[in-house]
Amino acid sequence: MASKLLMRVGSIRVPKIAPNPNPLLNATRRLFAHQPISAPPHSPPSSPPDNGRSTHIKSQPTSSLKELELAKFSAIADSWWDSEGPFKPLHVMNPTRLAFLRSTLCRHFRKDPHMARPFEGLKIVDVGCGGGILSEPLARMGATVTGIDALEKNINIAHLHADLDPVTPTIDYCCTTAESLVKEQRMFDAVIALEVIEHVADPAEFCKSLSALTHPGGATVVSTINRSMRSYATAIVAAEYLLHWLPKGTHQWSSFLTPEELVLILQRASINVKEMAGFVYNPLTGRWSLSDDISVNFIAFGTKSGE
Repeated sequence: MASKLLMRVGSIRVPKIAPNPNPLLNATRRLFAHQPISAPPHSPPSSPPDNGRSTHIKSQPTSSLKELELAKFSAIADSWWDSEGPFKPLHVMNPTRLAFLRSTLCRHFRKDPHMARPFEGLKIVDVGCGGGILSEPLARMGATVTGIDALEKNINIAHLHADLDPVTPTIDYCCTTAESLVKEQRMFDAVIALEVIEHVADPAEFCKSLSALTHPGGATVVSTINRSMRSYATAIVAAEYLLHWLPKGTHQWSSFLTPEELVLILQRASINVKEMAGFVYNPLTGRWSLSDDISVNFIAFGTKSGE
């Protein structure tokens, strides 16, 4: 069902990337304390105790995240699993994100999407995992999951929550970054970075790291917010200032990427975008759904060229 809503990327024209227009307001940050990461390709905008399990924690990993991003997300990190807190939009969106991942990854890796654990046998890294709200369902779906985040506070919270479920303690949470994993020569079947790229200082370099972490023939999935007038009105003005869904300053509009820019950046990193879908919110039902409308929130699925 979801696959019918996915756009084929061939319809997206990829122009040369031009400098960002001036941001309409300079009161912006971003909803997702979800990770180490970015700004647009052109102008860099501003941005828990070990429980005894084996983990690779580094107190200050080299991060592509801007310092301001790290600081603001650290301030609300304790709220990751509060479904009515600052991360409520992510909790509400999570089932739709997982529907896209189930559809595209099962099709690509020839798995049965109707199985309870369709990702059995797949090694997946959740880049910018935050408190683990995406890593945990991926593990329950059978994947061997590595969750990474530049904030040790996020990793500690992810560890503590994962211990509450007999399946999720197997997640390998690490306080590190994509760039550091590349240096360790780690590779995965699927690399997932959702709501992260708008927080990094250099999206192009970040995507090169995502590509380096992906096995040839593997999958890379990236989601973000389109830099459009509609996204400014909905993701910033409405969500932050009118409806108070998010803390003021969560988003930085100038850091958003257009679908064309993201496709081009990924292509240059040897990731060919195959499918794209939008996330659309229905205020009557309070739910998100997959759509061909990519004017605000969108997600891209790509595959790495074989070597």
